[in-house]
Amino acid sequence: MPDAAPRPRQVRLFRNNRSQAIRIPVEFELPGTEAVISRDGDRLIIAPVHQSKLLDLLAGWQPLDDEFPDVDAGLPPLRDVTL
Repeated sequence: MPDAAPRPRQVRLFRNNRSQAIRIPVEFELPGTEAVISRDGDRLIIAPVHQSKLLDLLAGWQPLDDEFPDVDAGLPPLRDVTL
């Protein structure tokens, strides 16, 4: 059975330079290092930014139908090099 959502908790707002800030209690901690904040009426909604994985990105790409140009066309033949 999944853990129950934490009960609402009253927290204090404070100033950090010119921004208003809030300390998020550990039971409400978000994963990662970035979040998106939005407003819904008088509510603020804070959601974590999920970092997409490279394999997920590549899986969403469609194959290219275009032919790649022959970039070697017109170049002189390669020479053998002795090292």
